[in-house]
Amino acid sequence: MSSRKQPQQVGELHQTTRGVDIVARLEEDILGGHFEPGDRLAEAALAERFGVSRTPIREALRQLSATGLVEMRPRRGAVVRRLLVADIVHMLELMAEIEGFCARLAARRMTPAQRNALAALHKVYGALARKGDQDGYFAASMRFHELIYAGAHNPFLEQTATRIQHRISAFRRHQLRAPGRLAQSFAEHEAVLNAILSGDAEKADGLMHRHIDIVGDTFADLISGLPLATAEVMTRSR
Repeated sequence: MSSRKQPQQVGELHQTTRGVDIVARLEEDILGGHFEPGDRLAEAALAERFGVSRTPIREALRQLSATGLVEMRPRRGAVVRRLLVADIVHMLELMAEIEGFCARLAARRMTPAQRNALAALHKVYGALARKGDQDGYFAASMRFHELIYAGAHNPFLEQTATRIQHRISAFRRHQLRAPGRLAQSFAEHEAVLNAILSGDAEKADGLMHRHIDIVGDTFADLISGLPLATAEVMTRSR
């Protein structure tokens, strides 16, 4: 019985990994200017490009729609949205406050099991950071943040933080491309982890807030080089 299930499980893992890769590559194509605002993302053409069926393409476009990079239009399908810098900056400002509060509560409320899980995950993606595995590190670091949300033991706060995290995930992934950012991000996480493990709520709050502020600073440095950031949009962000 188990011998029949194993190939299916391996196949499912491959499909999941492939889907994540498609999302990441399309994010880079959009943020890097390969696609421009208003461009249609045709499922058939993308399926041929990635060598997959339309199903994973459709799921990838749905995820990109959830992050705001793509919008679904009647009779046109998926279309690249124009980058609104002001919206991203505002979300990062809110995220800094929310994640800082999550870290504060986690330092006070996390169970021993949750603290151990957080520390164990940190070791795992530390190895990814040292290897320069940006995509692997990004996925693990997002999980690190999610464990902190859960550790706050406030379901409403956790839902809010998770929703905003998904909304800006493409930009958080992109800022990891900045030189030296991977190692810096890991060091910031380690400082937050140590504050949580020591139960220092105020320090955990401040360090996490600063971590998101730095994400915003890195994003601001990168945004000037993104073709989607037109002068009109940049003016609206000020």
